[in-house]
Amino acid sequence: MSAVVSFSIDVTKIDKSKIKDGKWLNLTLGIEDQTNQWGQNASCYHAQTKEERDAKVNRQYLGNGKVVWNNGNINNAEQQGTTQAPQVEGDSLPF
Repeated sequence: MSAVVSFSIDVTKIDKSKIKDGKWLNLTLGIEDQTNQWGQNASCYHAQTKEERDAKVNRQYLGNGKVVWNNGNINNAEQQGTTQAPQVEGDSLPF
């Protein structure tokens, strides 16, 4: 395995006509070199046929994600906006 990508997909955007044999949905995953403003560097969209690609039909995006692990061949998404809990000195609890 060369990478693990974590995704969130908006299932309401799935085009039911793209589901084959009642259960198969062909998807394409794209991994970018740069992360976006939300710390994501991967996208997921309906797979396109050669005819759709040749006709320059717009991709139908379903969601975004980020590379969370890889073997060094793909860049992991950079963490954006992470914060740590503040350090508290002493025991301020009443019990």
